[in-house]
Order: sequence, then structure tokens, then C-alpha cells
Amino acid sequence: MARAEKVRRIFERFDANGDGGLDRSEMAALVVAVNPRVKFSSDQISAILDEVFRTYSDFVLPGPAGLSLPGLLRTYDDGAGDVDRDFDALAFSPPAADLGAAAPAADPSSSSAIVPSGSASAAATGVAFDSTWALLDDLDILLKRLHKNPKFSSSNNNNNNNFDSFSETGWSRELGPSDTKFLYNESSPEYLAFVKELSGLLARADAGRTREEAFDGHMALGKALFDNHLFGEALKCFKRACELQPTDVRPHFRSGNALYALNRFPKAKEEFLLALEAAEASGNQWMQLLPQIHVNLGISLEGEGMLLSACEHYREAAILCPTHFRALKLLGSALFGVGEYRAAEKALEEAVFLRPDYADAHCDLGSALHAMGEEERAIQEFQKAIDLKPGHVDALYNLGGLFMDVGRFPRASEMYTRVLSIRPNHWRAQLNKAVALLGAGESDEAKKALKEAFKKTKRVEVYDAIAHLKTLQRKKKGKGLKNNGGEGEGGENAFVVVEPSKFKRVGRKTTLRQDLASALEIRVFQRVTRLSRCDVDVLKKEMVENDVPVSYSGSGVPEKSIRKAALEVILRKVLSFLKVETFQGAVKAINEKVLSVLDASGSGRVDLGMFFAILAPICSGPLERRKRIVFDALLWRPANENEAQIKRSDAVAYIKYLRAVYIPSHGVSDMMEVHGELDSSLISYTEFLEMFNDPDWGFGILNTLVKLESGDRMRHGSYSCSICRYPIIGSRFKETKYHFSLCNRCYSEGKVPSACKQEEYRFKEYGSETEAMKDKCTCFSLHSSNSEGDP
Repeated sequence: MARAEKVRRIFERFDANGDGGLDRSEMAALVVAVNPRVKFSSDQISAILDEVFRTYSDFVLPGPAGLSLPGLLRTYDDGAGDVDRDFDALAFSPPAADLGAAAPAADPSSSSAIVPSGSASAAATGVAFDSTWALLDDLDILLKRLHKNPKFSSSNNNNNNNFDSFSETGWSRELGPSDTKFLYNESSPEYLAFVKELSGLLARADAGRTREEAFDGHMALGKALFDNHLFGEALKCFKRACELQPTDVRPHFRSGNALYALNRFPKAKEEFLLALEAAEASGNQWMQLLPQIHVNLGISLEGEGMLLSACEHYREAAILCPTHFRALKLLGSALFGVGEYRAAEKALEEAVFLRPDYADAHCDLGSALHAMGEEERAIQEFQKAIDLKPGHVDALYNLGGLFMDVGRFPRASEMYTRVLSIRPNHWRAQLNKAVALLGAGESDEAKKALKEAFKKTKRVEVYDAIAHLKTLQRKKKGKGLKNNGGEGEGGENAFVVVEPSKFKRVGRKTTLRQDLASALEIRVFQRVTRLSRCDVDVLKKEMVENDVPVSYSGSGVPEKSIRKAALEVILRKVLSFLKVETFQGAVKAINEKVLSVLDASGSGRVDLGMFFAILAPICSGPLERRKRIVFDALLWRPANENEAQIKRSDAVAYIKYLRAVYIPSHGVSDMMEVHGELDSSLISYTEFLEMFNDPDWGFGILNTLVKLESGDRMRHGSYSCSICRYPIIGSRFKETKYHFSLCNRCYSEGKVPSACKQEEYRFKEYGSETEAMKDKCTCFSLHSSNSEGDP
């Protein structure tokens, strides 16, 4: 019998008054009938009905009629129940009219699957054998005994963590644990006794007369244990069920859920992939479960930091079930996480359209709008999230950051105060509150807030902020203070920005201001992605070990291109030393800066050889080795394989891509020429180096970048920058007339003390104080003919 026909028969059986809808009493009768062994309380029935009628409000008919037939079908499509199990259960149930009078009046929720946890019988939906009921009854006794143990506790607000305040992961209510968190003392005698008695129940399940009966017992026990947050014990049941019926979707799916709950994300991913394979091989039997398999697989991938891969599965879930608002929300959040803000906005807007009261979707939509510079719309979305859930920490914290960005410091301070009222140990909120108070001119309150932040964490960021605040306050108390021989008023803003033509260099070793600015931006990218900690030979190893099939682009050019999700897997191996959150930040930066250029058409595919060649210059390793790996990466591309030379056209295209990525102010206009006539002549490594090292049309800025890398830990004694007041790290730029000193950043931005105005400024760069001491001992003319201006 067709699935839709089964749903129609279920609907007609409980539509006692024949008005085309299931009202509260009729829906309650349905819930009771498909769970014949579960003893529901009035409150439980009411909660179930409330959830159903709220979630499927679009399918509720006007007036007293209730949920329509398409609405009931949608509940099954969303995985809220099993049509086949419910249909079989109803074959032995009394007519709806006999149950209707006894059913309590309540609010709608879902059918059979949405059942409150806390007892073994709550997980009993779909039980097929009487022996399984006996197992669940005995497990219920064990659970009640365990729950009476004083060493069993709820962790809803453990250590000031308000779990309900955070954006939820999108885990299905049916498939994931409930909101209440439980902690068990696994070394206590009571828990050990529980495990021992449970092993007896598992042995009884294994002793079933058939494999199907044993499978039914293990699945039911596993679901009951999972609902009571005994994830490790539940996993044992599900794994045994997998052994009994390896091609069944359900045990793999449930095993994935349990492994995710245990934070074993790689193993969870493997189980979900097995469930996906089994569901796709089963034809239409498990089609209704496919969207949720994709969603939970995506969530597991996020647990490993694989946002691009997760996006593909969320997108697939949304295609299979266009009304799956949770899949759309998760897709939007993941797209935001990789920096694709427009696409994130579209997905999140669709999610809130389908579910207007979805606070987490409003919060993430606000973050995406904020990233795109649409502050007013972002404020509205954050406010909607807060209105729906007043204790939404993410929305409050992010709204505080937005107010900081637009200069509304008192409002920002208010938001951070509300965050701290919910989570008193949130040190970042405490630190940001201090900054907001400082922006609002409340220095004393800011100092107190900083001290509170330092009490919550000893992180160096807080220490640096306190030291910097003290420095600024000392500077404000004095006027005309001397700073390393230079004159200028105290205060961080006592500077003017000078046009580049007024900056002159003393000696050719002094870095050009414009080159330094570009190199500093590349250095920031290096630090965010941690590529400066990745040995360039790791890229060479990936080229050797990866057998990427050749594909053809729209122009017919052969290339080794792969999807972004597959590229993310390679990046995870290359950056295996990074924690999950740091890796996600690295992928976001690479996607925004590199992949956006290599995949300008939005095809979702990237030329892997060109990608390796673009990353190689900023990885760690000797300078010449980096350049050699760049050449090897270009040789690795299909057009150049098995040759010792590369096409000049490939080298030209590479240089233009490289400059477009790292020096966009110079390189973007050049990109227009990449698709022009191609020069197919071959060039050697030596000829390639000439192109690469060219300071005007190549990547000669790499030498400046290497200088920044080597100067990261170089300090200059007591010297601090005359503009930002921070101790100088790296190169020190000394002005030869007024003798003030600038750090790398302030020199690159053209800032000079406002008290030192003159027509031009002459700077000499010192990589260390040893160089400065040598210079003092040398008779050096300030009017040297070597003085140069920035081009």
C-alpha cells in the first residue's frame, strides 16, 4: 500500500466528526492509539499537541476543524513518526470513537515520535515484539532506581552555562537529546550496579528467538538509554543492532546520534555516511529520513570544523525537503562561517519565513547583515531574536558588538551587562564592556571592568588591554611629553596622516611605505590561516599523494579541479595542527581571499595546482624553497606535466592571480587580461624566477614579507611608537629630524605626531637596536643623496 494512502486511512480513522481536520481531542486519540503501551499524563499529551499545532500551524484549518490531511502527511515527511509502524499499531487498536472520550483536551504537537523522555516506555514507539516490552519495563525500573541516586544531577546551569541561551545546533528534537543535561557519576557503586544489571538485559535481548526480535530489543533499549543521556550504553545497543541488521538505516543513524553526543565527531560522521548509503539503497522505504540524515551528517562535519562540507549536506536536505527550516538555518549559519554572507542571508531569510519564531535564525541573520554593513536591518533581527528569547546570549553579545562598531557605546555596554547577568563568567563580554565604557568616556568604570575580566581569565589579551589603558592615562596627564627623543602631545589621537609623497627613505634598505602596507596585510592573512606554521614541503607531499582526475573548464583547458568541500579535506590535512575553531577561521579567510578569486564564476570548483601555487609563498620554509614549490605546483598542472618547463601563459596567469589575491589594489585590473590570447612558449625555472621577483609586475614584495616574519619577536628596548604608544616589535622607523619613532603599522599608514609638522619626513629603518647602535657610531649625513621618496 502506498505511503500516502496509509496516512489517509489513519487520518480518516481519527477524523470522527468528518470535518476534514483533526482537532485536539482527535489528535490526542491518535497519539494514544499509536503508542498503546505508553501511559501518557494529561500534561504530556498537552505538550505534544502544543508542539504539533505550533510547528504545523500552516496546515491547521480555520475554526475548530484542526490539522488537515496534508498537515498530518507533513509530520510524517519531517520524520516525526513512522507511517508503517503507526499503521500496523492501529490495526489492533480500538476505534477512535472509543478513545476520544478518554483523551484529555490538550494542545497539538506531533504524532507518535515526539514523546517526552525520562522513562524507558517513552522510547517504545515501533516496538514489534512482546519480549521487547518486558525488557523496557525492566529497564524502566533500573532507570528509576538510578535517578533516585543523589549523585545523579541536572547540568542545565552548571558552571553558569545557560545552554538554552545559545543558538542551537539544529539537532532534531526526535533524533537528538532533550534540552536537559544530566551528569552521572560513573564510578559510583549505584552506577556500576546499574551497568551490571543492564548487561543482563542486553544478554536477554541477544537471546531473542530470531534476529529480528533481538534487533527490536536492542533498538528499543538503545533509544530509551539515549533519551536518558546514557549515550555510551545506548551506543553499545545500537552497534549490536548494526551487527544484527547491517543494511538497516536506523541503527547506523542512531549510532551516529550517540557518537555525536559523546563528541566523537569523526566516528559519528562514518555512521551517518553508512546510514545515508543504506537509505539511498533502500529505494523509497527510508526516503522520508534522508533530509535528517543529511542534516545530522552536516552537524557532525561541523564538529570536525568542516563547514564547506557541511554546507553541501544542508543544501541537499533543503532540496529534498524545501520546508525544512532547520536545514536552511544551518545552511545559512555555515555559509556565514565561511564568509559567504549574501548566500547566508538568502538561506536565513527563507528559514525565518518558514518559521517566524525561530530566534536562532534571526540571530544569525543579524550577524550576516552586520558583516555586510547593513547595521539597521541587523539591529532589527537581533532585537527579534531577543524578543523571542530574552536570554539569548548570542544575540545580546552580537548586538553589543554591532553597537560598538557604530559608536553607540552606552548601548553596547548595556548589552554586555545583560550577557553577564546570564553568564557571569563570560570574560569576553566583560572585556568588551570595558572597551565600551572607555568609548563612552567612563574611564574609571572601564578600569573596574578590565580588572573583573582579568579575574575571570589570565589571557594575555586582557593583560595587554590593561597595560595599554594605563599607558594612555599616563600620557593624558602630561603635555608635551618626550617620547624617545621626539616631541608630541600625549594621547593616542595626537597625529596627522601624511600623503605618501612626503615620506622619504634614507637608504635603499628602508622599506617603501606602500610595500610595507601590503606586506602587513599579507602577514595578517598568514596569522589568521596559520600558514606561517605550515611547512611548504607539506604542499609538495599533497601534490605527490593526491591523484586528482583531469577535468575541463568552460574554455576547454584541462585542469585538476576539485570541489571546495574536497579542497577543505586537503586543507584539514595540511593544517592538522589547528583546533576546530581556529581551522574554521582559517578556511573562512582562505575562502574570502583566495577561493573568491580562483572561483570568480561561482562554479564551486577550484584549480588545485593554482591553489597550491598561491599558498606556497606564504608558507614556512626557506625563501628559495617556497619559490621552487610554486614552480612545481605549476608543473603539476595537466598542461605542464612530464615537462621541466611551464607555459609562459600559465606563469603570467599565476602572477596575475597572485597579485589579485595578495595585492588587490594592483592586481584586480590585471585580471581582465588573463583570458586574452595565450602565449604557449615554454619557460624554465630561472626565467620564471625573473618574472616572480619583479618588484613592479611580479611578487617582489615577498622579501618584505620575509623581513616581517623574522622580526616578529624583535623588540627595541624601551622604545615605543610615538603614535599608538605600544612597544615597537619588528622594524623601527626613525625620523631623522625630529627623532620620533614609528612602528610598522603606523609607518605604513603614514601617521606622524601632529606637533612635528614639516614639508617632508625622512625615515631610516632599524631591524634591531644593534643596527641603531652601529648607525650612531657612523658618521652619517642626513642630507645623503640616497634619500628617496615613495613611488
